[in-house]
Formats: sequence, C-alpha cells, structure tokens
Amino acid sequence: MEDLLFLTHRIPYPPNKGDKIRSFNLLKQLVKDYRVHLGTFVDDPVDWQYVAELDKICAQTCYVGLNPLIAKLRSTQGFLTGEALTVPYYRNARMRKWVDATLHEHSISRVLVFSSTMCQYLLGENVSHTRRVVDFVDIDSDKWKQYSESLKWPMSWVYKRESKTLLKFERRVAGQFDASIFVSQAESTLFKKLAPESASRVGFMENGVDADYFSQKHNLQNPYLPEERVLVFTGAMDYWANADAVVWFVQTVFPIILKQVPDARFYIVGGRPGEVVKKLSAEAGVHVTGSVKDIRPYLAYAQAAVAPLRIARGVQNKVLEAMAMEKPVLATSAALDGIVTCSALDRLRADEPELMASKAIELLTSNSGEALGKAGRSCITTHYNWARNLNRIEQLLENTDSVALEVGDA
Repeated sequence: MEDLLFLTHRIPYPPNKGDKIRSFNLLKQLVKDYRVHLGTFVDDPVDWQYVAELDKICAQTCYVGLNPLIAKLRSTQGFLTGEALTVPYYRNARMRKWVDATLHEHSISRVLVFSSTMCQYLLGENVSHTRRVVDFVDIDSDKWKQYSESLKWPMSWVYKRESKTLLKFERRVAGQFDASIFVSQAESTLFKKLAPESASRVGFMENGVDADYFSQKHNLQNPYLPEERVLVFTGAMDYWANADAVVWFVQTVFPIILKQVPDARFYIVGGRPGEVVKKLSAEAGVHVTGSVKDIRPYLAYAQAAVAPLRIARGVQNKVLEAMAMEKPVLATSAALDGIVTCSALDRLRADEPELMASKAIELLTSNSGEALGKAGRSCITTHYNWARNLNRIEQLLENTDSVALEVGDA
C-alpha cells in the first residue's frame, strides 16, 4: 500500500453532521487503498473521545485542538495581511510541522485535502511533486456572499470582504492542485465560471446516504405523543443558516399552519441550539430537543420533514436522509439546490410562507405524503449510493482522467 496524506478541517468522526458525514465516508474509502496519515483539528471538546476510533484505521494521526474563540481572534490577522479571515483561523504551527515531517518521512506522493482552508499547508513548489486533490465540498466564498446580503453594516462589509478574499484563495488552490471536486454538479459549474483558468481540472462527487441505516425497516420507538401531527427539522443548530431557517419558519409559516391544524407540532432536532433557537420553544406547538442520540425516530414518525433554508450551499444531507426514511420533504429552492431532479421534491418546493403553509397543511391532513415519500426513497437508492459515488476516488488520486472528475449524474 502507498502512503497518503489526508487533511480535514474538522475531525471526521462521528459522522453526525454534513461535512463529517462526507469526510468520514471519504476516509473509509481511502483506508481500503492507502496507508492514511490523517491530520485534523478538533473544535468540539466532546469529539476527543472519538480519536481512538480513527487511530484504529489510520497509519498515523495528528489531532490539534482548536478553540473557536482563540481562532476567531487569530483570524483577525487577515485584516492586516489582506487574507481571507478563514485562512489564519486554521493556521497552526504544530499542524504545519507535522504535515512537513509526514511528507518527508513517508515520501508522500498522494494527498487529499478536505476543505479549501487546509490547502494552506500544501501550497508552493516544495510539494509540486505530489498529486494533490482538494474536496472543496461547497463554494465557501459564495456562502459568505449570501451572508453579506442578509446583514447590516459593518458585518455586511466584513462578509463581503471575506467572499472576495476567500475566492481569491480558492482560485489559487485550484490553480495549484491537480484536481478540485465539489459536492454537486451545480457547485462545480458555478466554480468553473468563477475560476475559468482551472475549469478543466474541476468536477464533482455527489454525496451518498446509508440507505440501510436510514430506513423504515428498523424497529424505532415513537418519540411523539399519539395526538401530535409533526413537522420536523433536523440539523446542527449551531450553524447560522439552520438557525435562520427555523426562526423564519416559526415566525412566518407555522402560525398559518396552526390556524388550520391546531394539533400540528414543529420539532427542531439538533445539537447545540443557541439562545435564539431555544427561545422558539416558547412558541405554540414548537419543541426544541437539543442533541439526540438518534435522529431516525424523529424522522420515522413525523408526517413530513421541512427544510426551509434561505441560505444554503452544496447539498443538504438533512434532505437526503429524510428522503431515505420515506418522508416527504417540504423545502425551499435554496435547500434543494444541487440535488438531482426528483418529482417528489419539486412538488413540495415552496419559497413563500403562504405556499409552504398550504403544502404543509395538505401533508398533515391527508395521505398525500406516502407516495411522495416512497418516490423520494427511490431517488436516494438510485442516485445517492456511497459505494457507487466513492468507487472512483482512487482514479482521481492516481491519474488526470477528466472522466474521474465527475462522479455522479449529470
């Protein structure tokens, strides 16, 4: 087996949120073909308990604790250097030393980097002999642009600056790396327009869903009261876009639903909710669970899942997981961006509060969601299979075949 360096901005275990689901599945594939040397940051103290799981499958590991508050202070260096603030946020002398030593001591010739900010450790002529592949996942610079459009000055200026400076960094990375992939064809197409000089080396690899795990075949206990008719949102609640989504839904959509369906309930299921989300539990019919051991029962016994995101990039795993559980998904256009065309999703697409409420009421008061749920499950098993989407990752690392840059359905 050859040695391979794998860098991630966040420990790829446990696979309990979007980026960690993708990075963990990538790691599982890599260890089949390579001796993997993993370098990663740990930004949640809870995750230190899981390092032993990764040590079992990796040849070598380097974990660096990252205190978000200190990292934010460090990121302000970017105002002085002209860099994107995200870059110094993940700059670390110990990580730099470990990467350099690993490249030298193990004669590394293959590198996979998860998240553009980790590419700062692999730029320059001294690593040009390695085959470098980066999984950008999403276009983070465009995400900052979206954020800037919804905020007031001075934060709107800060986020707009971050968008411009981070795009410059992303283009630099794509220009030096042998291949750059994104989570969907839509992300890949947009980046080709933003970085036309690297378009020939840009592609996509779609996510997958463990359709055996996310399945109605399991004997799961109902977490709801018998009389409740439930709409559920699942996701990490310390993520600003998720918090914005549930606040908007509770304030503008759910009151309309309650007038027609008094026993309707909206469950917000996800870890680390901030105060703005916790306060929503004071609203009629709204429940904020915080972290749960298993989200599947909350999906299995809900009438429908909702994904009312107003800001989104890439592919929403919350939507894919709900579809795998045969649940109809009521979602905004932003939440569906990047997901393959599926009639079960298009029928429940809604961006206006009144339209979203009317579709929710229909799902709560009829059996219309059953057929949509089965169609959604079929879409998942056809298009979002991890084994199928990951089986060419070795090709991507071993050669420059452009076909290997597009792993998924065009």
